[in-house]
Amino acid sequence: MKFNTVIIGGGLAGLTAGISLQMAGKSTAIISEGQNALHFFSGSLESMEEAPQRVVDLFAQAGIALHYNPGYRLMPMGTLKKSTLSLEDISLFPETKIGNKALIVSFSGYHDFFCGFLQEGLEKQGVQCRVQLLSLPELEHLEKSPSEMRSVQIARTMDLIWENVVREIRILLRDEDTVILPQVFGLKDTSVLSRIRQGIPAQVVFTGTLPPSVPGIRTQMLLKRRYELLGGTYLMGDQATGAHIHDGAIHSIVTHNLGNHFMEAENFILASGSFFSKGLRSNPFEISEPVFGLDVEQAEDRSDWYNPEFMREQPYMKYGVTTDASLHAIKGGEPIKNLYAIGSILGETRPELGTGGGLAIRSALEVADQILKQTEE
Repeated sequence: MKFNTVIIGGGLAGLTAGISLQMAGKSTAIISEGQNALHFFSGSLESMEEAPQRVVDLFAQAGIALHYNPGYRLMPMGTLKKSTLSLEDISLFPETKIGNKALIVSFSGYHDFFCGFLQEGLEKQGVQCRVQLLSLPELEHLEKSPSEMRSVQIARTMDLIWENVVREIRILLRDEDTVILPQVFGLKDTSVLSRIRQGIPAQVVFTGTLPPSVPGIRTQMLLKRRYELLGGTYLMGDQATGAHIHDGAIHSIVTHNLGNHFMEAENFILASGSFFSKGLRSNPFEISEPVFGLDVEQAEDRSDWYNPEFMREQPYMKYGVTTDASLHAIKGGEPIKNLYAIGSILGETRPELGTGGGLAIRSALEVADQILKQTEE
């Protein structure tokens, strides 16, 4: 199997790079093991203080509307965090207060949305809050098992019964100027979000829940569909297990499912994520990158990897594979000519590219542009 570029990792970074290359006429394949950081996506793209039209257009062509509005977004604990570029269902406020009175609405049996914490956080900011739980007959079959009463399962039903939710909220609403709902709407039909806002005579704010993230899974589905419509090959449920490297360049990689059928390409992009998605692994002695054995920036003393105060920032989360100025991955102190590293596997080794979603997108576009420039030359 031969391609112009093979991408290891099907999250935000991998899909952004793949779409960009496919749009330019390059043949690409993405190897995706499965779950990735988009399943934890808050709906806002960090480190995107500027809103490049290219990013907005790329998402729009996939059916994902972004809005740029520097301000603050409501967090699940009732605090407000600075944000700029977000999905259309994320409300951004110009000041650190969402309103005067808020009605917080959740659903009976749903334990992944913490109304009490949300209420406490908002009341510290001077917002009067009232909490109400809705009992909906359509959710009773999910309530029988806590494992079923999760955000995605609820969202599949909510896309069909959102009008019932609006009707119940209109009955509950008193003099509140804001209604806060968990992000369990618009999994497949994004128009549901605007319809809910239009149907409730108050400001409607959708707020994060415990993972999986409904807006994150929706974003991944839409980006994946766009990638495949452009002709990209998406190998779902597979993983890269090794590579053939000669003279400082990769000639092919081996995957678990393809066995003896190697994947050959002119370029390879590593977008396998950090510890959560097994892009990085650790043992008591070292942190390693498992596919290519790349160099990883890390403290030599293991006691420096972590902060014993659990809630503090943990140093190991900043570690990542080392790269040269062009994002070529480094192995044994030498860059691999045709292997690039993008996204969270970089950790904070490239601070100029930002963090989170911003890091994923910025690094993906930078590498895609480099590959396209090589072709022109």
